Parts: sequence; structure tokens; C-alpha cells
Amino acid sequence: MSTNKKQKKSVFDGFLNGIERVGNKLPHPITLFFILAVLVVVLSAVLSALGVSATGDLINTSTNTMEEQTVTVVSLMTREGIVHMLTNAVTIFTSYAPLGMVLVAMLGVGIAESSGFIAAVTKRIVAVTPRSLITPVLVFLGVMSNIASDVGYIVLVPLGAIIFLAYGRHPLAGIAAAFAGVSGGFSANLLIGTLDPLMAGISNEAVKLVDPNYVVEPTGNMYFMMVSVFLITILGTIITEKVVEPRLGTYKGKLTGDVASQDVSEVEKKALKKASLTLLALVIAVVVLCIPQNSIFRGETGNLLGKSPLIQGVIVLVGLFFFIPSVVYGFASGKYKNDKDVCAAMAQSMGHMSSYIALSFVAAQFINYFGYSKLGTILALHGAAFFKAIKIGTIPLMILFVLFSAFLNLFMGSASAKWAILAPVFVPMFMLLGYTPEMAQVAFRIGDSCTNIITPMMSFFAMIVVFVQEYDDEAGMGTLTAMMLPYTITFLIGWTVMMIVWITLGLPLGPNATIFRVV
Repeated sequence: MSTNKKQKKSVFDGFLNGIERVGNKLPHPITLFFILAVLVVVLSAVLSALGVSATGDLINTSTNTMEEQTVTVVSLMTREGIVHMLTNAVTIFTSYAPLGMVLVAMLGVGIAESSGFIAAVTKRIVAVTPRSLITPVLVFLGVMSNIASDVGYIVLVPLGAIIFLAYGRHPLAGIAAAFAGVSGGFSANLLIGTLDPLMAGISNEAVKLVDPNYVVEPTGNMYFMMVSVFLITILGTIITEKVVEPRLGTYKGKLTGDVASQDVSEVEKKALKKASLTLLALVIAVVVLCIPQNSIFRGETGNLLGKSPLIQGVIVLVGLFFFIPSVVYGFASGKYKNDKDVCAAMAQSMGHMSSYIALSFVAAQFINYFGYSKLGTILALHGAAFFKAIKIGTIPLMILFVLFSAFLNLFMGSASAKWAILAPVFVPMFMLLGYTPEMAQVAFRIGDSCTNIITPMMSFFAMIVVFVQEYDDEAGMGTLTAMMLPYTITFLIGWTVMMIVWITLGLPLGPNATIFRVV
């Protein structure tokens, strides 16, 4: 390695270490939301005393029309405010929209992980893939793995190295391809994952600041994210084979670990077949039930999309599509012996959600206080007035929001935590500017996903470094970041260009989800 290259690497590592130091100074998300909640209480009192207000067009709930209204800050330090916080804390928590949806979905996903169903499916698909398709399949499976939360990090990333090495390719390129799909393309999917209802729930809380009648569905970004799967797969494949793998060169090390343990056993194959047939039967049953005009899945007007039982019950269906085949797999593979094992696995999966439940309590209080004090509405009105005044235009505005989200992600890893902070400000602001909450979500999700793979603040980043070190003793965070940076730059540019094209053509973002708001 040349001296110049070492110096460049040292400077780059110094930059990354600076980001890491700054990020490590941030408090835990639970503490952060508690601090923000307290800050809202104090600010509401101070700004209310100063008579801070804003004027703009808002929905009149009695007439359901847009009218010019003046909004003044409401103090939480008054008798009414304190009573509100004390008497409504439990209700605020239990009615927090993302909480129930995520927990229900995770009941099914947790069983899928515990039974080994997800791992077996992933290994089986990769095992039967031709050499020429291994890179796109790895990236594609990585993108799709986000429907099962974090399973892709644990199963697919290390498996990518072993598969690449088995094909005589550099194992770090396999790690890079899988990691790029799992984390860089985290928002994209062909199906509804846990992130979609989570973001929709947070958005619905923020929407109430402007229009309490507006509902953001979990399918609000479906069309855009479905196309994004193929975009990320193509870009990830090109970067892996044209940039990352040539840079890594020929791998001269030896494989460590038990390769055979990554194979699908005969017992697993039989169990996988039974579980797959079960899943197919469930899908067919739902499709058949959707056909009749008086179907239980159709809305009052006979629609299957929008506010229909099918869409409103999609979280329960997702949970069942994971739960039932996974239980079948668990019994067929011998993982489960009786119902007690299944119940224990469900309890264990809920145990992993304990930190999220604790986070939801303080996040719910913060969002409620923000809405009660009218700070979000006032910020949105002032922000809308600013952007209207400068007339920046739709595309430049969305590009700026993408870049802002990408930058913020370098310092705060949790997508839900960031959106819970940003949504109460940006969703109402964009609504007042004429854009839908779904459009705001799209811009945020692009920026939030692309920088996941280069920030030490991402919770699995350190674990991926360990995977890399199994094949390169001298590797560190700088090594992984330098390897993944081409993906970040390419994804950010490519995904943003796709968003620009989508806006230009005026395509729907999802079922009944448009770019521009119709009032």
C-alpha cells in the first residue's frame, strides 16, 4: 500500500472517527425523547407568554374546508396543561398508532425468526441460484429481508461472504452486496413490511396538526417502493461487480467457519416445503375471498384498496402470513414440540420489543405535547410561508429534504426515532405547501436508507465490521465505510433521480396516494 493511500485512509478514518464521537455523545433515544418532551413543555410556556402565533390556511373541522386561521402557542405549564399531561399519559401511550401495528406484525415475524423459517428460505433461494445471478439475488434478498425486520443483517450478510467464496469470488464483495441491499435499500420492498405501518402511524399523528380527517395508509408508498426494489437491485449489482469487487482484487485467504452449517438439511427441506405450501394456500384463500363483490375484504363501495378491510387489516394478514407457515415449519423441522414452544417463542419475540415499547411511551408523550402546544402547527405555518416566499419548487424542495434526512441519519440511526421528530414539523409543512404526507415519507425514506451503510451510528454496523474481519484481520470501520461509500453515493443519486422522474410524471405513490394534496 502506498504512502499516499495510507494518508488518504488516515484522513478518511479521522473524519469517520469524528462522526462517531459526535454521534456517541447523543443520548439514548428514550432519553432523547424525554428531553424533547421536557423542552416542549418549557418552550410552550415561554412562547405562550411571548404571544407567539402564526396565520395560515388550515382545515376547519366543523366545515371540513380550508380557512385562514391564526394559531397561538398553548402553554403546558398552565393548570389545564398539567392536568392534560397527568390524566392522559396512559391513553396517549395506548393510543399511539405505531405501537399496536408493530407489535401485531412482530408476533408473526418473531415466530418466523425463532422457528428458522426465514433463515431456511433465504439459504434455499441462494443455494439454487446460478453464478451469473448470485449478485442481483443477494442484493434483491437483502432489500426484501426488511419485511422481517433485522433478520437480513444476521443471516444474509455473513451468508453472502460464504456464497461468494464458494463461487471463487471475494467474500467481502458478498458482504458488501448483501449489506447494501439489507441496509442501503431498507425502505424498498415488494410487500408491506414493519416499517410501512410504523411510518404511517407516526405520520397520522402529525397529520392531525393540519387535517384530522386525513389518513395515511401503510400502503401509501407501495408503488414507489416496489419499483425501488428493482432500482436498488440493479444499482447494487453494478457497483458490486464494476467498482467494489475489482477494487478488492483476488482473495487469497482461507474460508473460516463451518460452511456445511449453511446448507439446508433434508429435514429443513421437507419442513420448508410444507411451510411454503401452507403459505401458498393462505395467499390463494385471501385472493379467492377478495373476488366476490360482497367480500369481507371489500369496502362499502366494493373497493379492495383505500379504506377497505383488506388494507385496514393488512397488518393482521402480514402477521398471519408469517405466523402460520412458520409454526408449520417449526413443527415439521422439530424446532417446536407442542404449543408451549410456540407460545414461548411468541413471548421471546415480544421480549425483544421491550426497548421499542419503552421508546413508544416517551415518543407518544412528546408528539402529543407537540400537538397540544400548537408548536408543530406554528412551525409548519412559518416554514410553509418561507418556502412559498422563496418559491423553491417541488423538485428542489424534495431534493433538499432527501439530503437533510441522509445527513441526519449519520448521527441518529433509528428511522422511527428520526421520523417521530421530523414528521410533526415536515408533514404539516408539506401539507400546507400542497404535498401529501406520503410524498414527505418518500423523500425521508430515500435519504434515511442510503446512508445507513456508512454510519457507525447504525446499530448493526459494528457487527458487520466483525463479519469483515473474519476475512481481513486488518479491516476496521474505515475499511467497511470505504467499501460501502460507492453504494451510498450511487443509491442517493439514482433514487433521487427516480423520485424526480416520478414527480415529473405525476405517478401515484401507492393506492389512493398522490404526490400533490387535493383539498
